[in-house]
Amino acid sequence: MRRLLIVCEYRTLLGGERSMLSTLAAVRQAGFDVFVAAPPAGALAEAVRDAELPLVDWTTHDPAGNRRPVEEIHAELARLTARLSPDLLHANSLSTARLTGPVMAAAGVPSVGHLRDIVGLSRQAIEDVNRHHRLVAVSQATRDFHVAQGIDARKCIVVPNGVDLEVFRPRVATGYLHRELNLAPQARLLATIGQIGMRKGTDVALAAATRWASELPDVHWLIVGERTSRKDEARELESHLHTRAKEWPLAGRVHFLGTRNDVAQLMPECGLLIHAARQEPFGRVLLEAAACGLATVATEVGGTREIFPSDAEGAMLVPADDPPALADAVISLLGDDARRFNVGRGGRQRAEVAFDVQMASARLIDVYLSVLEL
Repeated sequence: MRRLLIVCEYRTLLGGERSMLSTLAAVRQAGFDVFVAAPPAGALAEAVRDAELPLVDWTTHDPAGNRRPVEEIHAELARLTARLSPDLLHANSLSTARLTGPVMAAAGVPSVGHLRDIVGLSRQAIEDVNRHHRLVAVSQATRDFHVAQGIDARKCIVVPNGVDLEVFRPRVATGYLHRELNLAPQARLLATIGQIGMRKGTDVALAAATRWASELPDVHWLIVGERTSRKDEARELESHLHTRAKEWPLAGRVHFLGTRNDVAQLMPECGLLIHAARQEPFGRVLLEAAACGLATVATEVGGTREIFPSDAEGAMLVPADDPPALADAVISLLGDDARRFNVGRGGRQRAEVAFDVQMASARLIDVYLSVLEL
């Protein structure tokens, strides 16, 4: 058995962590003994334990949420890898890839860095990330962005995320959300799923919601997810969102559901997914919606066009930062049941062809094996 150490910096269980966890059954079947280094408390730690994987305590932030000095993090990582003696290390995020790159190079441990974000990097950060043997980008858009700013193109390959097509699948609506929220059976549900924040365009969706709520009195908006950013702008956006939700025409028709563990069941209860992101490397929630046959209105940013090559395959795409265009698309699809059904069916077909988690797992395992053969 080859020992694989997967390193995660944050305690949250978001798209990157869920995508990583979804591959691990296949990775273990391929002969890897998997360990996950992550903060010992939080949603990610709970998910790792639920998967019956060994959790190694690795914390980069102090109790107040401030990142510890880089030298201290590097020293702890060096001690951790010396103790565990992994055959291969996988840094599951861009920030973690930066932290682990120099340490793994110095220790002579083969390593992979996962590029799941589209963000600008300093020259030093690029140098640190390039210390890995392989770099995995979640989309061509993500790879192109990073190669343009200096990431080594020879090391960087694209491996799209995948989803479990048995878990995320079309289902007949049961009405359980209507009963939970005490809504009339004829109420139509729209969902926004993900972090509440500026990058996800929650403010854009809010502006569009004012329009569709005024024109479609039977529509209710479900906001699934929480704010994870500690920035003032994110806090202000969350406060504004709650304030506007109490005012006409949204009053009584916006439902904050927080973090949910029933997204695969929740999606088929809805009429549309609304995804207004300003930047999206390769949104996992978009893959999940496609797999569930849920038609989507999304912004054409990052890798989203790679998920949905045409409007017949899962989504209508609109420009970012354009609430009128977003509202028009939502109203158009809600007004055409046949088209909405066809778009959703196209999404499922697209997921079956391109985003089965077994395919994603096999590609990632190939990356692991190629690094071990170097």
